[in-house]
Amino acid sequence: MSYVVPPSPTVSLPIVGSPNRFPVHRIYCVGRNYAEHAQEMGYTGREAPFFFLKPTDAIVSIEQGHPGTMPYPPLTKNLHYEVELVVAIGEGGSNIAADDAHKHIYGYAVGFDMTRRDLQTDMKKQGRPWCIGKSFDHSAPTGPILPADQAGDVVSAAIRLSVNGQERQTSTISQLIWNIGEVIEHISAAWTLQPGDLIFTGTPSGVGPVVPGDVMVGSVEGIGSITVSVV
Repeated sequence: MSYVVPPSPTVSLPIVGSPNRFPVHRIYCVGRNYAEHAQEMGYTGREAPFFFLKPTDAIVSIEQGHPGTMPYPPLTKNLHYEVELVVAIGEGGSNIAADDAHKHIYGYAVGFDMTRRDLQTDMKKQGRPWCIGKSFDHSAPTGPILPADQAGDVVSAAIRLSVNGQERQTSTISQLIWNIGEVIEHISAAWTLQPGDLIFTGTPSGVGPVVPGDVMVGSVEGIGSITVSVV
């Protein structure tokens, strides 16, 4: 088969302890999935889950043990960090029950849902889609995927982010409004999940701005950590 333009290369992430890589299909993100973060964004707390997507080339693949970089994006003067537990789907399906969701998970990673907050806020005020605030190039730095059978007690794991050595976000995965199984149930009711899909599960409170030169370190206990410099 021939193409009129060269096909894009497959976006992929490293896998801990393996020479193989995880091919990324889609990137789903859960909005406002920690009550304190919802409140700091001006909302009341638990609400029906909602989702947005990022393009696969939003991924900045962070290799195990190596810091990464992301460029400060255009059009914004208020770039925010959001550390998140990322779920990697290994077996697809639709209408997956929350109790069965674990059967579909290949592994977990640490990711940043970078946000052009000023553009997002402006779109919200106008009642318009806010893809421009969330779904831009390099907006999803993501670390290596740890297979689920090596991940331990993910539900109780601590999640943290620091900027230039100062802690900015800290919580536990148990504080998710909609837990991992419930998130997979809701997403798979709206879309057919595919092997290679990633789910960014939400960020704790404490989000804030970064500028070129800042160094972000995000971690999920038992999963790993990633270091990303803004350039």
